[in-house]
Amino acid sequence: QKFEKLEQKVIRKTNILEYCDYTMKTPEGNIVHYDMMLHKGASAIVPVTEDKKILMVRQYRPAIDQITLEIPAGGRDSKDEPYRVAAMRELEEETGYQCERLEHLITIVTAIAYCDEKIEVYVAQNLIPTKQNLDADEYIDVEAYELSELKRMIFNSEIIDNKTIASILAYSEKYS
Repeated sequence: QKFEKLEQKVIRKTNILEYCDYTMKTPEGNIVHYDMMLHKGASAIVPVTEDKKILMVRQYRPAIDQITLEIPAGGRDSKDEPYRVAAMRELEEETGYQCERLEHLITIVTAIAYCDEKIEVYVAQNLIPTKQNLDADEYIDVEAYELSELKRMIFNSEIIDNKTIASILAYSEKYS
């Protein structure tokens, strides 16, 4: 027994999301509607310096009207763009670094109840300084932190972004 998608109606399409109404048939035969948001996917990066510090980005997030501390991340340019390519681009755009080594860390689905956004998270090592190349609407400060500082900030609710929390804790488990 499984759910059957009967119809997917796009209500509104923006640069980042498609807002949809899904008409579904349940295993019992009931017809139900779900509000869904479709996303082209994103990549995030845990950039690690030679001295084992992690580069973080501090930026304003209008959805919560707050400045946050996060790992660098950004959306794919299209659903066909490889996540790895997006990760390399976003690393350089947001931090001003490229890397010689990029290793997959984890996969995250950010809001599984109503959005299909998937973020592939990578660890970037052997960083090479280049130049930060921010989008017109981005204002980002880059800061370096010890892993222990970031974990403390997570458990003190100073870092509240879910991709950052999951990624830092996964990195800590795998690399320390």
